[in-house]
Amino acid sequence: MSKKLKVDFFHDAICGWCYVLSPRLRQLTTELNLDVQHHAFALSPSKAEVQSQFGSMKQAKHIILGHWQQCAMADDKNRINVEGMRKQNFEYPTSMPGLLACKAAMKQGGQQEYWDYFDAVTHAHMSENRNIADLNVLADIAVEVGLNKQRFLQDFASQDRLREVKNDRKLARKFDIQSTPSLVINDQWLLSGALSLKELRKQLKQIKRELSNDYEILCAH
Repeated sequence: MSKKLKVDFFHDAICGWCYVLSPRLRQLTTELNLDVQHHAFALSPSKAEVQSQFGSMKQAKHIILGHWQQCAMADDKNRINVEGMRKQNFEYPTSMPGLLACKAAMKQGGQQEYWDYFDAVTHAHMSENRNIADLNVLADIAVEVGLNKQRFLQDFASQDRLREVKNDRKLARKFDIQSTPSLVINDQWLLSGALSLKELRKQLKQIKRELSNDYEILCAH
C-alpha cells in the first residue's frame, strides 16, 4: 500500500460548503489512503463580529441562508433544509459552540471522533435545523454519536478547547488560509472550496503522482 497522504481539513461547524465537502473527502480517505487531520476555522467567532459584518443577527441569517441555497444546489444528496432554518426563531449560531464541541469530542476518540461529531453537528445544523449554539443540543449530539455525555460536558467547559481552536487558527495563518473548506496536502498544496468528488479525486491523485515521482528521483540519486 502507498504511503498515506496527509490532509489537513480546515472547516467550521456552521459552514455549508464544509458540510458539502466532508462526505466526498470521507469517500476518498479509504480510496486514496488519506490521513485526514481536522482543524477548526471560525468564520464567525462571536456575535459582535457577525453584527459588524452583516449589520444585525437577523440580516446575517437572511444573507447566510442565501449562501445555503447555493450549497443545497451543490450537495450530492440534497440534505440542506433552507426553508426549515428560515422558520426557526433562534438566532443563527456563531462558530465557536460547534467548534468547541468538536474539540471536546476529539478528547474522547481522537481525529475519527472529531470527524464523526463534525458531520453530526453540521447535519443537525443544516439538515435538522437544530440550534447548535445550545449546549443541551450539542450534548445530545454527543450522545447520538456514542460519546459519554458527562465527559463531553467537562471537556467542552475546559479552557483547553479554546486554546486548541486558537492554535488551529495559527496553523491556518501559516498556510495563508482565508476561507473554509480548505485542504492542505502534505504541508505543500492548498485546495480551497467544496470541490466536486471527481475534481477532488483528480487533484489528490495528481499530488500523489508528483510525490511518487519526487521519491523516485530521490532514490535514483
